[in-house]
Amino acid sequence: MTSTRPDGVSALDADVPFADRHIGPRRSDVERMLAAVGYDSLDALSRAAVPEAIRWTEGLDLPAAGSEPEVAAELRALATRNTVARSMIGLGYHDTHTPPVIRRNVLESPAWYTAYTPYQPEISQGRLEALLAFQTVIEDLTALPVAGSSLLDEPTAAAEAMALAHRASKGSSQRFVVDVDTHPQTIAVLTTRATPIGVEIVVADVSASLPAEDFFGVLLSYPGSSGEVRDIAPRIAEAHERGAVVAVTADLLALTLLTPPGELGADVVVGSAQRFGVPLGFGGPHAGFMSVRAGLERQMPGRLVGVSLDADGQPGYRLALQTREQHIRREKATSNICTAQVLLAVTAALYAAWHGPEGLTQIAERTHAHAVTLARGLAALGAPVLASAYVDTVQARVPGRAADVVHAAEARGVNIRLVDADTVGVSTDETTTRADLLAVLGAVADVLGAAPLEEAALDELAVDAVAVPAAMRRTSPFLTHPTFHDHRSETAMLRYLRKLSDKDIALDRAMIPLGSCTMKLNATTEMEPITQPEWAAVHPFAPLHQADGYLELIRSLEAYLVEITGYDAVSLQPNAGSQGEFSGLLAIRGYHVGRGDTHRDVCLIPSSAHGTNAASAVMAGLRVVVVACLDSGEIDLDDLRAKIAQHGEHLAAVMITYPSTYGVYEETVSDVCALVHDAGGQVYVDGANLNALVGLAKPGRFGADVSHLNLHKTFCIPHGGGGP
Repeated sequence: MTSTRPDGVSALDADVPFADRHIGPRRSDVERMLAAVGYDSLDALSRAAVPEAIRWTEGLDLPAAGSEPEVAAELRALATRNTVARSMIGLGYHDTHTPPVIRRNVLESPAWYTAYTPYQPEISQGRLEALLAFQTVIEDLTALPVAGSSLLDEPTAAAEAMALAHRASKGSSQRFVVDVDTHPQTIAVLTTRATPIGVEIVVADVSASLPAEDFFGVLLSYPGSSGEVRDIAPRIAEAHERGAVVAVTADLLALTLLTPPGELGADVVVGSAQRFGVPLGFGGPHAGFMSVRAGLERQMPGRLVGVSLDADGQPGYRLALQTREQHIRREKATSNICTAQVLLAVTAALYAAWHGPEGLTQIAERTHAHAVTLARGLAALGAPVLASAYVDTVQARVPGRAADVVHAAEARGVNIRLVDADTVGVSTDETTTRADLLAVLGAVADVLGAAPLEEAALDELAVDAVAVPAAMRRTSPFLTHPTFHDHRSETAMLRYLRKLSDKDIALDRAMIPLGSCTMKLNATTEMEPITQPEWAAVHPFAPLHQADGYLELIRSLEAYLVEITGYDAVSLQPNAGSQGEFSGLLAIRGYHVGRGDTHRDVCLIPSSAHGTNAASAVMAGLRVVVVACLDSGEIDLDDLRAKIAQHGEHLAAVMITYPSTYGVYEETVSDVCALVHDAGGQVYVDGANLNALVGLAKPGRFGADVSHLNLHKTFCIPHGGGGP
């Protein structure tokens, strides 16, 4: 026996390194592969592959790697710095119970979270069937005939609805009207998306009528961000009379009780499926949704699962419509979104199957009864609510004392919404209890100096607890398909999940050689925290002092990525590669505008580039000019020089992928960067292949100005069948 390992590590410290377990190939496997390609070491192979001019040889200034137990312990320590309070903030995010059978066998199962995006339907039938169920949930609850298989989140879905309305409109107006009672984060994303394409966002109170000016589309909220439920049918009719497309943001649980927007005439309905069993997770990822009326199918962004007949005449599922048309239409594509939140859409669909229409309605009615009971209690304490019609959210008047009420509620373990100095907002959900209601009412009583209500009073307040007018209540059936009735016992659901996963190929059963995207197994140690309450149950608008563990995690990751890439700063805000592209190009556009170069609007893109590049450039208000590639896939430098000479003063940027889409470290990358910089442009490096650069080259040091980083491809986020 020896006191050291062969690598010199002391026996006292000889824990198995994390990477040795996480990275599949063993040392012998690597040696065989190296021998096959004629190199004696990985260092020799990388020296031959990576151009000397860009090679980084100084190492990375990062903390020492930890073992799996050390990583798990560090994550647990960070988790203890997050406060799990009762969340009654609302704003489009609600606590929910993930059914344990779904949490353990889908959200935490490698059979589901290691699956690749379903471009090969023959090995993806289980996921596609589950996504068809998700589409059915959205179609039935919104009462529109066509739904996509999920989008990135609610604000992004609203922005895509605006873009759809813009494409579908037959008028010349550039105005888009947004209901003032819309979630602020949705309005913010709409404004960001509208500016580069010349759309004017008009935020207006539409409760009585629409603005007098012309507009091409309208976004109504149902219920509103305040919780108020208004009859939107007159506004929809008015908008249609004026030739506009009408989109509605809606809440899925509320639609079990309310007349669905499709029955009121809406053209598009968007929202989030988060409250159908998907943890809060400090804001995501969550599955957004979109459904449309007949005739708008081909204007939809993202993916749509359809049913076809296979070669034997048997029904089979496939992607019937998807924005992978970007590879064909490129800058004319309907959207730059090339993925979906499959794992989370599947979770939401199975949540609906587990509860069925009766169960969902029961959850909604109980949630509503809690809200009505709370509203009556608030009124009894001298804090009247502002709306008479609502489902799960109320706003109460406490003149000059709103902040005091919020702080008093937090002291009792409950987070509520500070609307303004005179108003607080409170939302109920599936997880709300009597104790939560008493905590909020107790906080208000303390601040207003009123006598607190006893628990026995809640039952009296709950009598006939209905605040949805009869004329606005849902009467149409939903979720009538057997999928939403046949899996109510745990054994039935387990067998259904097994049947679906057996129709798929994921990394728990086979290698998937299709594409570079995430085809690595996510380490279980990295996945475990996702469903732990200290990470999963934190609301995105919780007070920041309650999210200290999250903030430390975010700051650390940003610092690590700065070191790895050689850039000066990193933002973790974009929620997908497509949104990272858009954000990065907006940064470049903003750089030019800030220097007074508003005329710089040409983006050069190699013909080999991923289709999302061109679509993102158009969304950022740039004109796409294609640069030719050689037969080897490398950028044609002569054509690049010609295009730079042709567009000169108008050049804003070049978008390149490095290593290239062909998997090649192009020797000319430094020349490309220099040519564009000399012409006054910026260099955007698509970071989809960052896993081939870590420790070998830093884009921020070899000439790139901006990149997006697909963290799931290089590090660890579950692809889950497509996205995030």
